Amino acid sequence: MRNALVIKDLHASIGDLEILKGVDLEIPFGEVHALMGPNGSGKSTLSHVLMGKDDYTSSGSVLLDGEEIMGLGVDERARKGLFEAFQYPVEVPGVSLDDLVEEIGGAVGNGDFASRVAASTAQLGMGRFLKRPINEGLSGGEKKRSEMFQLALVQPKVAVLDEIDSGLDVDAVREVAGLVESSRSENLGVLVITHYSRILNYMKPDRIHVMIGGRIVRSGGREVADELEDTGYEALRAELGLVPVRDPLLDLP
Repeated sequence: MRNALVIKDLHASIGDLEILKGVDLEIPFGEVHALMGPNGSGKSTLSHVLMGKDDYTSSGSVLLDGEEIMGLGVDERARKGLFEAFQYPVEVPGVSLDDLVEEIGGAVGNGDFASRVAASTAQLGMGRFLKRPINEGLSGGEKKRSEMFQLALVQPKVAVLDEIDSGLDVDAVREVAGLVESSRSENLGVLVITHYSRILNYMKPDRIHVMIGGRIVRSGGREVADELEDTGYEALRAELGLVPVRDPLLDLP
């Protein structure tokens, strides 16, 4: 089975504070993996480092469809097929969703792009948002739906979905989980980052990983999420003798 994403011995620091301490992870094409962990475990840092955010000093290897992307800029990583949906999608006044669709078409469009736009617009009910500024005045669930709309248009090789259930009510969580499942493709690998197991109740991740203290400390199937539901992260942290490592960027205004 071909891997969409392979992370090997990934380290990341800010100043003297090491946050990621040797992360190893493989996500095959066609699979959805979930990464769980408490606040301060390194999940946000992992998503930032994967996308090439330059606040960190990092080392290790990140292969996207077999190609090394460490050292590349954010735009280069995106062009090679890496996509991130944000925990808190930003509003972009003055730029309509239609404008963004046009830019996506210019970057990745091909002969079927127009039909892809039409199909995704209809499926996700995005028609009424196309002329509006990106995310402006949208609810949390609508913003996450817009992110999944963009994912459908871009058709990346790897999608990192950072806290896509954050701030959503149960109906919106169910909807977003359904959208993740509908995005499954033999040409896509998906990493869903979350604190809680609730979104996993509405989807079927192929594998679940737990990050604590800057490392992935446990991987498995649904039983991993069930164990965390029963015992919590503190019990696992105590079992492993780990202490929390907080990403200092989370404290920035």
